[in-house]
Amino acid sequence: MPTRRLIAPALALSLAAFAAPALAQNGPDRPQITVSGNGEAFGTPDMAVVTLGVSEQAKSAQEALRANSEAMTKVTQALKDQGIADRDLQTSGFSIQPVYEQPRPGQVSERKIVGYRVDNLLTVRIRDLESAGSTLDKVVELGSNRIQNLSFTIDDPKPLEEEARKKAVEDARARAEQLAEAAGITLGPIQSISEQSYGRPQPKMMAMVRAQTDEAAVPLEGGEVSVEVQVNMVWGIEE
Repeated sequence: MPTRRLIAPALALSLAAFAAPALAQNGPDRPQITVSGNGEAFGTPDMAVVTLGVSEQAKSAQEALRANSEAMTKVTQALKDQGIADRDLQTSGFSIQPVYEQPRPGQVSERKIVGYRVDNLLTVRIRDLESAGSTLDKVVELGSNRIQNLSFTIDDPKPLEEEARKKAVEDARARAEQLAEAAGITLGPIQSISEQSYGRPQPKMMAMVRAQTDEAAVPLEGGEVSVEVQVNMVWGIEE
């Protein structure tokens, strides 16, 4: 008899715990409406980001490295003299590669190494856009023979993100109201909101860089940049 009294309550508790979730899952599903909204905000860039560097070739790797280092030192110092801070200078590429002789027609033997090329690349953030053209002109004068990946951006994108976020919510609400009106239903309270942003500001116009033969600085056109935000919103439906 004592043994049966202990087992019976335990079995009853186990069955109750198993049955409770099943009853909750069998309840009626609440109707909902899910909508995505998009928002985009535009601004004028206040910073340029460019990758520049020096490529030098010589008969030996040591000679190529020495020439490259001398030129790159001048270029880096010129950037600092233009007021660019150390935090805005970052080495983004360095390589030493052999240079082979050009193959002659019908040549089947292994090509010979005729020299070595050293490339040193530096990613630079130029915060004073008015001086960007003259800065590029100066580094080219001092030996930089590689300039690539020029883009324009905004140092602090938060105001644009906030504007784009508000527009995305407004867009989602307008879509939900249109759907509800078309379906003859009434929106209830918001059930959930999630956001998807698209990173740093994106250029809306390609930057233009034109080399000139006179002493004028390189002309640059920054255009405008944009920030995009997407939100997913879920509303309940009033019965």
